[in-house]
Amino acid sequence: MLRNGLGPWHLLILAIVVIVLFGSKKLPDTARALGKSMRILKSEAKAMKETEVQAPRADPPA
Repeated sequence: MLRNGLGPWHLLILAIVVIVLFGSKKLPDTARALGKSMRILKSEAKAMKETEVQAPRADPPA
């Protein structure tokens, strides 16, 4: 039944349901907040990687 996952019609119906539920006035604010959260998450992940590269973990004594 779901061989190909979500098709174009499924995505269209999902978009219509989201617009009806949240309203067209709330969607830009929600998208802006989601984008800001994604940027914060990305910068924090980058900072963690840089910290790990600068201070690599020491091998445990055998």
